Amino acid sequence: MMKKYSVLICLFIAAIFIVIATFKYPGGSMFDKNSIGFDWTKNFMSNLFQSIAMNGSENLARIWAVIGMVFYSVGHGLFFINMSKKFTSKPLVTIFKIIGASNILLIFLIATPLHDIGVLSIFITLIGLFIITVFVLKSKLHVLKVFCIACLLTYYCFFFFFGMGYLNQAVIMQKVYIICSMLLVLVLEHFTKLEDFEPIQSSEKESK
Repeated sequence: MMKKYSVLICLFIAAIFIVIATFKYPGGSMFDKNSIGFDWTKNFMSNLFQSIAMNGSENLARIWAVIGMVFYSVGHGLFFINMSKKFTSKPLVTIFKIIGASNILLIFLIATPLHDIGVLSIFITLIGLFIITVFVLKSKLHVLKVFCIACLLTYYCFFFFFGMGYLNQAVIMQKVYIICSMLLVLVLEHFTKLEDFEPIQSSEKESK
């Protein structure tokens, strides 16, 4: 039972710890150093991982946020490892296992001084979700097709806003893509199976 719901359990626990961390955050954001508490529309999630809050106070949220990221990284890593079991193509199986193993390490690094290296996990995760989306689009999972595309768009919107310097929009889109990604991961984990993708892979092998 635990193994079957391991991804759900990890992400649920991660969400609980992160939410607790937001209540423990003293205050301060890049928009207002003197603000009180964590503002979901003004603070980036990375503010929770700093030893000193942006208002100069000791960041009591850090330990909660770090623990949350441990479960978050394990949950995402297990998801991609589990997805590898739903494909028969050896290259795809290998790719998903590598993405899963990488995420377990790299996502956690976001909560450490090696944050910039950890950010690579976002791009690795995006590659994995893109590959899955391609196969979902070729499948009969019609509702999931819309969900996959919508989730990918939230990532691209965040990168656009952040890259163009629209930080007010970027800080909100960060939360949106994280939530959408978690929901998509859970849907793919529990509502897809080998039979959904096997015919697609078989037909591609025959065409070669």
